[in-house]
Amino acid sequence: MKPTVSIIIPCRNEANYIAKNIDAILTQDYAGDFEVLIVDGMSDDGTRGIVSGYSDERVRLIDNEARFTPHALNLGVDNSKGEIFIILGGHAFLNVDFVSKNVAVLLNDSTIGCAGGQIMNIYENKAGELISKAMSSAFGVGNATFRVGGEAGFVDTVAFGAYWKKIHYEIGGFDEDLVRNQDDEYNYKVTKAGYKIFFDPSIVSNYYVRGSVSKLYKQYYQYGYWKVYVNKKHKTITTIRQMVPLFFVLGLMGGILISLFLPLFWWIVLAGVGLYTVLALASGLKASKSLFEGFKIACIFPVLHFSYGFGYLVGIIQFLLLNKKPSSRSKDSTRG
Repeated sequence: MKPTVSIIIPCRNEANYIAKNIDAILTQDYAGDFEVLIVDGMSDDGTRGIVSGYSDERVRLIDNEARFTPHALNLGVDNSKGEIFIILGGHAFLNVDFVSKNVAVLLNDSTIGCAGGQIMNIYENKAGELISKAMSSAFGVGNATFRVGGEAGFVDTVAFGAYWKKIHYEIGGFDEDLVRNQDDEYNYKVTKAGYKIFFDPSIVSNYYVRGSVSKLYKQYYQYGYWKVYVNKKHKTITTIRQMVPLFFVLGLMGGILISLFLPLFWWIVLAGVGLYTVLALASGLKASKSLFEGFKIACIFPVLHFSYGFGYLVGIIQFLLLNKKPSSRSKDSTRG
């Protein structure tokens, strides 16, 4: 008998996307029982009415008065009926075999605590198209297999993971102090507890990327900023990949500062910027349909790298040097 699966969707004000999200889940080819838990942060845009309008008893609406994602995820797990749960974003929808393939991975190997696949970026405007292509590039996001693809195998994290529910309580659930990066931190705890995370590129979800460069900057700034808070909590660097944007920012700022006192150092700075520009252009052209589009994609890469790196640097100053708590602004939604 197939295990029951609970799909948990934390959301707030997702009226434009939530129906497509739920419909894609209800058409899954999974042979076992499953349910959809919409854990809503007290939406005021009609989202709640849309969810309540489903007559399918598998769709349930749960109130999240705290309005933050980790609270929603914990509420979802606590109220779920499944032996397995899957976390999903409000701006996402699943391929028809998403649930069945995730369950197959978890059942195949008892050492696997989390399964996941590749995100296919989708967009709603031209800026979103450019951002989508930049975020699908290894130059843009490194070796994050869930974004750029790769061979099936064990990884350090996935997006929209499927988990055995019993592990959730073993590792202490989602950290409600983390308004951002709670899924990465959760996956770190899964591996720290001795379980493996498996990536299967045939498991596919679809995700609406940010539709403007300013929202993208805010999103990646928060990723970098909150990553330091996670590191401080666990007293370790969870992945080496996260350090690269920080080195990019420190190298640029440090190079400019040194050049003010040692003018000859400008040549080293210019060489570094030149190399980065060449790599960005080459990667942009590889991801593009035309020379002009490739140039515009290349301009997205420094937004990704600088925002994450600068957010990480600010996090080091606030959390490690000044021993402060996360600022209120860092908890703002990057969708609004």
